Amino acid sequence: MKEITGEMDAADLRFGLVVSRFNDLFTRNLLQGAIDCIRQHGGREEDITVIWVPGSFEIPQALQKLAASGQYRALIGLGVVIEGATNHAELITTNVAAQCTALSAAHGIPVVDGVVGTRTMEQAMERCGGKHGNRGWQCALVAIEMARLLGKI
Repeated sequence: MKEITGEMDAADLRFGLVVSRFNDLFTRNLLQGAIDCIRQHGGREEDITVIWVPGSFEIPQALQKLAASGQYRALIGLGVVIEGATNHAELITTNVAAQCTALSAAHGIPVVDGVVGTRTMEQAMERCGGKHGNRGWQCALVAIEMARLLGKI
């Protein structure tokens, strides 16, 4: 039996992060969590490109351009969508998740969906550095492991 796993080693990996300006009170925390994770796992800030977009709905388009460039070993989209009176939030989060999956398959690199969907501002705070951790950190960890794993397959 042959078993293949990915290491938590970000050294010499290039990352593209696309971040929504909408709800930037929260998305800045997600971004900082992702950068901290990459650095603490051996990555360098000069190997991280951050792209700001207006909202979470625009994240996949920017991720597509980064993926097509061939310059990155992993991509992460970061956003926060807080549910309102309509189902608009669910439409956004579902669409972004589907497009991240499609981009990953099309380009053969991890494209991690870090768009946090919540019902309340309190839930957003909890997931963006509060008692439930930082989703940006968690997404960076997935990106690192998957980039290493895919490099071995």
